[in-house]
Amino acid sequence: MTSCADSTAAVGELGEWQRALRAQFPIVTGNPDLAYLDSAATAQKPRAVLDAVETYLTTTNANAGRGTYPWANRTTALVEQTRDQVRSFLDDPAPQRSAVHFTSGTTEGLRTIARDWLPGFLEDGDEIVVPVADHQANIEPWLETQRQLARQGTHVRILPMPYQQASGDYDHTALAQLGGPRTRFVAVTHVHHVYGGDMNIHRIRRAVGPNAVICLDAAQSIGHLPLSVADLDVDFVVFSGHKALALPGSGAVWARQARGPRFVPGGWSGTPNTVGIVSLAAALDWLRAAGPDRIERWTVALASRLTDGLRHLDAYEVLGCQTSLAADSPVQRRQGIVTFRHRGISSGDLGFILFSHGFMVRCDHHCQGGAGERSESVRVSLHVYTIVEEIDRLLSVLATLG
Repeated sequence: MTSCADSTAAVGELGEWQRALRAQFPIVTGNPDLAYLDSAATAQKPRAVLDAVETYLTTTNANAGRGTYPWANRTTALVEQTRDQVRSFLDDPAPQRSAVHFTSGTTEGLRTIARDWLPGFLEDGDEIVVPVADHQANIEPWLETQRQLARQGTHVRILPMPYQQASGDYDHTALAQLGGPRTRFVAVTHVHHVYGGDMNIHRIRRAVGPNAVICLDAAQSIGHLPLSVADLDVDFVVFSGHKALALPGSGAVWARQARGPRFVPGGWSGTPNTVGIVSLAAALDWLRAAGPDRIERWTVALASRLTDGLRHLDAYEVLGCQTSLAADSPVQRRQGIVTFRHRGISSGDLGFILFSHGFMVRCDHHCQGGAGERSESVRVSLHVYTIVEEIDRLLSVLATLG
């Protein structure tokens, strides 16, 4: 759990560190009049990632696993080394046993598990837990598996994940009472893409017992905060490269290979996205050097500053936990994602107004599941390149619209 007790201190202590990192993002420094506040949709790329891609394409570009000449051999080695980087970045306690499969992103990764692994794990009468108020990418694949199995005569029951009404967090106590020995698979999200909350995944294992398989959607947490699979007893971690400073079309599935059959994606794999994999390797190196713990302190501090400002503006409703809005709140803070509505201006119109002032934000339903928010909202999402001045300027503009 992340507290905001040191939010103000974090801004002061990390200011010089942050300025040095922000200077490494060409698109940010090249557009000083624009504030990019949509990092939950896709993150900007540091110079190190751009350089790694250019170097690969101009010195080594070849197909992986299909040639014996030096360029092909180097590409094959780069792909395998990146698998090891993913394991290391996730603090994998048993890398000799686990598997890493590259995908185009989180959505494909979750669907690969649902299509190629889950049907062979489930039996008639089993139950799976689905987080029905999270991103649709972590809902629809499991429903597709249920329908697929039903056509084959295997009937699996869907248990909707229970949520705490006040905070939006998972209700771990209710989850423990909901499941039973036939609860075989649990899909969860690390950081909620609308409410910005760390969903306290460390409590899930205690709630569902030692045998259930836990699949973690880490799309909004990789690169934003430390993630250790040595501490979180989950079986799958799925994430997108483009949200973690790498190129679009890159991502990975990490599989512990300890519960159920081994994870082996089906079908012929075809040519891997070698450029995307190279960019992912460079992004993970950059993030490790920057320090996910410091990135978390910075983005949480700025999110705290934003929610504290919004709670003083009566025209706005901030979504998610209401007791965590104040800057001095002792409860868990938002992980760099703050979502809100204006009580009199539609979210779509508010997005156009904000862009006229140089702010790029997300304004829609945010791909949330059917049990989530029904009305559009404005989502502000931060990364290490976001600065205090952008938050203060945003609050100033929002105040004029009250």
